[in-house]
Amino acid sequence: MGNKPNTQSAESHLTTPTRLTGAEIVWATLVGEGVSTVFGYPGGAILPVYDALRKFPIHHVLVRHEQGAAHMADGFARASGKVGVCMATSGPGATNLVTGIATAMLDSIPVVCITGNVSSKLLGSDAFQEVDITGITLPITKHNFLISKTEDIAHAIRYAFQIAQSGRPGPVLVDITKDAQQGTAIFDFEAAKPRPYRPHPMLKVEDAGLTKAAELIRNAKKPVILSGHGVMESQAMEQVRTLAERAQIPVALTLLGLGGFPASHPLNLGMMGMHGESWVNNAIQDADLLIACGMRFDDRVTGSLSTYATKAKKIHIEIDPAEINKNVKVDVALVGDLRAVLEDLLPRISGRDGSAWIKTIEASKGDVSVHDIKNIPDSGHLYAAHVMHDLWRITNGEAIVSTDVGQHQMWEAQYFHHEKPRSLVTSGGLGTMGFALPSAIGAKMACPEKEVWAIAGDGGFQMTAAELSTIVQEKLKINIAIINNGYLGMVRQWQEFFYDSNYEATPLVSPDFVKLADAHGISGRAVRTRAELAEAVKEARTCDGPFLLNFMVEKEDSVYPMIPAGSALHEMIRRPGKNPIVESPDDK
Repeated sequence: MGNKPNTQSAESHLTTPTRLTGAEIVWATLVGEGVSTVFGYPGGAILPVYDALRKFPIHHVLVRHEQGAAHMADGFARASGKVGVCMATSGPGATNLVTGIATAMLDSIPVVCITGNVSSKLLGSDAFQEVDITGITLPITKHNFLISKTEDIAHAIRYAFQIAQSGRPGPVLVDITKDAQQGTAIFDFEAAKPRPYRPHPMLKVEDAGLTKAAELIRNAKKPVILSGHGVMESQAMEQVRTLAERAQIPVALTLLGLGGFPASHPLNLGMMGMHGESWVNNAIQDADLLIACGMRFDDRVTGSLSTYATKAKKIHIEIDPAEINKNVKVDVALVGDLRAVLEDLLPRISGRDGSAWIKTIEASKGDVSVHDIKNIPDSGHLYAAHVMHDLWRITNGEAIVSTDVGQHQMWEAQYFHHEKPRSLVTSGGLGTMGFALPSAIGAKMACPEKEVWAIAGDGGFQMTAAELSTIVQEKLKINIAIINNGYLGMVRQWQEFFYDSNYEATPLVSPDFVKLADAHGISGRAVRTRAELAEAVKEARTCDGPFLLNFMVEKEDSVYPMIPAGSALHEMIRRPGKNPIVESPDDK
């Protein structure tokens, strides 16, 4: 499995100042930062670094496309909470990382990308495989570096790790010229330490803000907590739960916030937004107070801003000052690390009776028992909702699920109830198709002891299907579920609703995915009815190696509810009553 590291040599490089090549400094610095896994693809401009790899205790995962490397580093970071690391050569190798870097940027994922570039004397000459990757990635990184001197490598990489993890996390790129890799310099890990991180001066919550927030919470009759991805990034799960329980405030979650508040908790309302539960969106619209915790009021969450929660005062707890009042004007802004802010706020919060408001929300759900998916008769059709529900039930919700983007992503969010943080790995802000398979590899490398499922649509899966060979080469036990409806499903749904069912360029011809898996050395089977589902999932889970299930689901099913673009949060398209699969099964 990959390189055979020289641990003794690497350790000696870290404990005493030693003259090393720039290539060796790259690995020595990564070892010092605690990195054990790097995802990448070699090429001429990064070859000195790959030549030095054999001396260091780092496992390199050879991807089949550099986009996969960025997504694997991203999945590694999301599942573990650590920094993910990817590597590529210059030119097309570096540009192939761009989509993965943008994915990490929009979702605030700490990733360090290391690229090689042509020798410094050739920069700007349009040399073979030269590209200005720092210029290209400037808008989609927290920061990036172009390093042309060997003695600057260690500091740049250490600084990149600090930037990636501090404040609002995000990707950082370090581009190193080939001559800098080949030169030598004294490596001293401690001397390369960046200056201490100093939080933004605005990241100090004033006492007056805490007092006003506590007063708003105390006086609210219909409060709702909005729990986002920042809850997990700041490890504030316990604090959010304490706030909800002490003040008896129901909790709505963003897509990336799923798992940050247990799905089975009686105060968990479910997911908000464009495809959120209907009662969640209605509760937000009727609320008199919103407490936004580590979320940025994305357009998929708010719907039309002019009609968003107009009755509600708003408290926004957020680490990035740029997000305050950017989309939604708020009454109290508490700028700082969510966990630290809540620890300061909670002593000011006493118990309150929220039972009347909670009962109102419960009543708005109607008789959800008749909509329980377990009670829907098996008509012989296989719906994606069946697949998601049964995967959740059979795995006891314990698996890490990595999804692609589209209908299956929303069905997963609706029907697979996440109890624990970092159990859902999905692209939110950028909505990147092809994300599921490589990010599942990253998640499995980060958490080898956990069950990992990659759930993809038939469209997105084909974008990065070559990474099946990476799974085989790394001997990873990953289960793959393809939700195969023969369309680019979410685009087809928009065409049905808003373009008179003109299915232009969305019908999709796919290979036989089971045969494709077999060609890569992976077992698999097709599933066409719900009666086969449990047995097929059991076969996948008990198989010693990776397994692919091709679920042939209903072709023109749609995700409900759905808020049309530009509409208010409560203006939802609801599922027609004649359809046997309902929008919000109550399996909590």
